[in-house]
Amino acid sequence: MGILISLIAYRDNSCDPKKCTVKKLQKFGMINVVNKITHVPKTTLLLDPTAEYVISPPDRKWVTSITALDCSWIVLDTTNLNPWKNRRALPFLVAANPVNFGKPFTLTSVEAIAAALVILGEQEQAVRILEKFNWGLNFLKLNEEPLEEYANAKNSEEVLKIQSEYIG
Repeated sequence: MGILISLIAYRDNSCDPKKCTVKKLQKFGMINVVNKITHVPKTTLLLDPTAEYVISPPDRKWVTSITALDCSWIVLDTTNLNPWKNRRALPFLVAANPVNFGKPFTLTSVEAIAAALVILGEQEQAVRILEKFNWGLNFLKLNEEPLEEYANAKNSEEVLKIQSEYIG
């Protein structure tokens, strides 16, 4: 089966190239990388932890691409993101990557994209990209329960309600 949702990453080369999950996905031809924020399509679902809305299953109706901001959040100017109407934050999940294992809200780009895919009902595509990392499928195991609940939510309000049960 082919890729159902196009994957894009905006890279500013501020992260460690040896640990960069986007570089690995790019090597396998699984993601399109752009180095100028203006090259990110305005119609994409932009994964942005500062977004006003959280991703939810109904977003799948219009999503044709997902874009990860693969950069250091310390240097990112989020005011540049205002033109994107389709900005979405991810709900509570914990990292499975070796650098931030078990830490909440500190996902690699591949973990963030995979989480978005699962919530949008594209589990197979999430598995395909995570399989490229020896720790990748652990992300799905570690977050199995919340991801399943988020993927079954009716809307973003319900996703937030589910999230509140995890962060209490």
